Amino acid sequence: MTQDILINWAPQETRVAVVEQGAVQEVHLERTLERGLVGNIYLGKVSRVLPGMQSAFIDIGLDRAAFLHVADLMPNITAKHAAPRDRAPTASAASAAATGEAPANARVLTPDPVLPIERQIFEGQALMVQVLKDPLGTKGARLTAQISIAGRLLVFLPQDSHIGVSQKIPPAQREALRQRLMRLTATTDGTAAGGFILRTNAEDASDEELVEDTAYLRKTWLRIKDAATRKPAASLLHEDLNLMQRVLRDLVGPQTQSIRIDSREQHGLLQAFAAEFMPDTVAKLQHYSGERPIFDLFNIDDDIARALSRRVDLKSGGYLVIDQTEALTTVDVNTGGYVGARNFDDTVFRTNLEAAQTIARQLRLRNLGGIVIVDFIDMVREDHRDAVLTEFRKQLARDRVKTMTGGFSQLGLVEMTRKRTRESLAHMLSEPCASCSGKGVVKTARSVCYDILREILREARAFNPREFRVVASPKVIELFLDEESQHLAGLSDFIGKPISLQSEGSMTQEQYDIVLL
Repeated sequence: MTQDILINWAPQETRVAVVEQGAVQEVHLERTLERGLVGNIYLGKVSRVLPGMQSAFIDIGLDRAAFLHVADLMPNITAKHAAPRDRAPTASAASAAATGEAPANARVLTPDPVLPIERQIFEGQALMVQVLKDPLGTKGARLTAQISIAGRLLVFLPQDSHIGVSQKIPPAQREALRQRLMRLTATTDGTAAGGFILRTNAEDASDEELVEDTAYLRKTWLRIKDAATRKPAASLLHEDLNLMQRVLRDLVGPQTQSIRIDSREQHGLLQAFAAEFMPDTVAKLQHYSGERPIFDLFNIDDDIARALSRRVDLKSGGYLVIDQTEALTTVDVNTGGYVGARNFDDTVFRTNLEAAQTIARQLRLRNLGGIVIVDFIDMVREDHRDAVLTEFRKQLARDRVKTMTGGFSQLGLVEMTRKRTRESLAHMLSEPCASCSGKGVVKTARSVCYDILREILREARAFNPREFRVVASPKVIELFLDEESQHLAGLSDFIGKPISLQSEGSMTQEQYDIVLL
């Protein structure tokens, strides 16, 4: 199935939409202020060595010096004026930070007690380093000298010869994948040029895809090494790919017809990147200069707004209710106002068929991962259940993210899993409601009134103030002044203390305060 990719660029945010047959299938977002520095590679300058802490401060051109511990040092670092090294290379620890994965049989780098940090590096030395953790508060960035470069399928360890496989892949498959990767990454003379870790999403990758990723990673490393010989210390050598570049690397394939971007400047930069690393994609890049915003072409903003809603309407009149929780996502299918079929069984069947297509699209659009439970409308006929399940699996097969689907359970539910690859759209664009704290409901004003009355009674037994003052939301105070005034007066008489009321517009309906005067 053919697809078009639309890129909406602004200085503060980049948005990408993948469109198939006129319908949005995926939305990707990246905000400038939230990108961070993790994965960036710098030619740092050692500004201070701390033997007592076995660490050093490194100037990488930021406001605060970054921190490097002896455990994160590595020999054979490409840098100007590097001190000699005499330890054998080990697997990069930065790979886990860069990808969230670690090799199943990775060797752990431990500090050499014979070679303390002050004998390995010196002040003023130029040192190639990579950011492990972003600066936080008054702390500078955490660095490593064990460089790793993450690709779509592989992680490249240029200073190592280790071949590893993500420990998230089942143990029974790891050795076969490792042998295959060793064969594909070997150089013409049969030796390894750098190490690799096969990532989880490469479990089913073809040889051609792995070779392409290998070539991209090695070319990236050559550019970094070249920059390290030309640039002064405290310079950025390599920045982790931005969203637009990752789109070219990860999303573009033979099915992609066009990649349209609405910024002339970014279009030029993307063309230069594509020409060097992905020449096959250059012809597909187009600069969009239309008067209408590019996302208006396919009503993408409307689809994003609907993707934040619990309810999704079906064209037939039925609807879905999607609830995302910490443990799993539930999808409930309802017929709604659909009565178009000749009998009820056909109505249910057609609604479920349409729902199967829509659910698969919504999972991609919302980027929902983990366990998903689908409650289709109960179907009496076995052939109807088989047809709905077949359609559901067919639609899920179009998903780039790995999915696994079971059959109908005894309760009529379909259980499935979808691999988590990034934050869901709802988590990226929204936050818990200040009033309900993410519960989706709030206590009624009357319930809050009764909570306040009980709290005043507790306070009156423990303290002896001159007066109680209730500070609460306008709706709660209004109820106390009207329908609940008799109960409030009765409590005041019972405790023998006056109770005054104060409305506070900034408070939510569940918030209140009882002030002792």
